Amino acid sequence: MAELSEEEQALRLKKGKDFFNKRCDFVLSVANLKQLPGDDRVEIAFAGRSNVGKSSLINALFGQKKLAKTSSTPGRTQQLNYFNLDDRLYLVDLPGYGFAKAPKDIVKNWQNLINTYLVGRANLRRVFLLIDSRHGIKKIDEEIMDMLDKAAVTYQIVLTKIDKISAKELDRVILATNEKVAKHTAAHVLVLKTSSEKNLFLDDLKAEVAELLS
Repeated sequence: MAELSEEEQALRLKKGKDFFNKRCDFVLSVANLKQLPGDDRVEIAFAGRSNVGKSSLINALFGQKKLAKTSSTPGRTQQLNYFNLDDRLYLVDLPGYGFAKAPKDIVKNWQNLINTYLVGRANLRRVFLLIDSRHGIKKIDEEIMDMLDKAAVTYQIVLTKIDKISAKELDRVILATNEKVAKHTAAHVLVLKTSSEKNLFLDDLKAEVAELLS
């Protein structure tokens, strides 16, 4: 992204905040791709390892504690959960990948559902790939990044839980993340950072989403 003036950046952030002040409702949970809603609007998806904080981030973005179901148990989200924002955008909470307390056949079905959705959804504008800032990009994250590269699906890294680490450690994680992002063809160059618990830098993410509607 070209460097913006202070005025341009303020306007950009305001547009994002205004958009996320619109009504957002849960639509449906999709266990089979035949259940997908129509592709008449922009769609974004939140992906990440189990327990990375996808549902917590969605709730924080809209200032609603119970919009997306949260749990301390990894793997709670077992379907594609659709949210309708102002009848202009679908936000999709994808099942967490990696560890999940479920039988292997069920986990495999989840992963097949995610993979098929990601490569076949024409109106999917961007995947926001959440990475726990305390751990950085792991091997399984890179496998997802490779898959998205091959499918030519644009994705953007969002570091979560930045309130849990020091500023020095965060700088180190961002540097390491940028180095890995540079090696992936479908990755957006701008790495975002967030804290759902402390409501940090959420406006930057809101602005990124709002720009996708332009």
